Amino acid sequence: MNHAWTVVAGCALGLALSLTGALTAQQLPSYKPVHQLPGPAILHSWGSDEMAALMRVWETNFTRLQPEIRFADTLKGTETAQAGLFTHVADMAVMSRPILPLERHVMFRREHHLPLEIMVAMGSADAADRSFALAILVNHSNPLSAVTLQQLDGIFGDQRTGAWDEKFIWHAEAGRGADRNLRTWGQLGLTGVWANRPIHVYGYPVTIYSPTSGPMISFRKQVMEGGDIWNPELQEFADSPSIAAALAKDPDGIGYGCVCDRGKQLKALAVAAKPGEKPVALSEDSVAMRDYPLSRPVYIYIDREPAQPVDPRVKEFLTYVLSRDGQQAVSAATGYLPLTPQLALEQLQKIQ
Repeated sequence: MNHAWTVVAGCALGLALSLTGALTAQQLPSYKPVHQLPGPAILHSWGSDEMAALMRVWETNFTRLQPEIRFADTLKGTETAQAGLFTHVADMAVMSRPILPLERHVMFRREHHLPLEIMVAMGSADAADRSFALAILVNHSNPLSAVTLQQLDGIFGDQRTGAWDEKFIWHAEAGRGADRNLRTWGQLGLTGVWANRPIHVYGYPVTIYSPTSGPMISFRKQVMEGGDIWNPELQEFADSPSIAAALAKDPDGIGYGCVCDRGKQLKALAVAAKPGEKPVALSEDSVAMRDYPLSRPVYIYIDREPAQPVDPRVKEFLTYVLSRDGQQAVSAATGYLPLTPQLALEQLQKIQ
């Protein structure tokens, strides 16, 4: 599907980076090297194996324009990404989930600064191996059609005094009391025979350092404001197909996973970011435009000291990735979706 990445070549980057008002695709610049990078030089990346194919497309296209640059990828899993960065064997940490607070902490302890986060693409709407958007799944017999993030917190979480953010800052405002726990379907507005039926919750294991932790980490960040106190009745499964199989047998169940696993026995609820807002159904369009609240971006992190310029080789590669050309490559890749022009320009501004 064409996500309006037809951009007029030669757009001035300074104008595009003004970021005032609504942006159109025409404001995203194409990649045009200002100068050829000297070499031969090698850029090293560590991290996500699921992003390997996309990285190869970017790298192949980039070397046609910058022939002195070569790439060496060690993509064994997102959980290895930050280790490559803080031990200086990687120039780029490629991650299919957000960085963990502990990963930031190790970087800060070793380097006395935090890594710079660059969003490079959106995950998929329905590809199981491409950082899929988190579908909220219930049995088809359940009359509920929509839910808010706040309600999901009440369903999947438990009372807490606050939460730590990625920079290890404590946020008491992320706390909430037991009065916001939601444990019956009646608390979500269902009536009649559903009113007193218990809500059975299904999800991923809450262990953070595992190859399957990405959906759980994203869910915890987006739904629970980073809190890590879960509903004690949470039933944990290793992957989305297992969650879907359990939900198909349980009319009182609710879980999160890939919409690709819903089959005929499950349905995906529309999700509202805030109470009173219109719920958004999960679709390729709503994920691409980031309207669906549980969309998942993918990232490249780099090691940049404060007030210091980005390594010219890394900056040039990321400028390509975030250009019209780099994001068209995302559109052509299987599963991933391009950033909106607004987001791409915001990320470009980080490396100027």
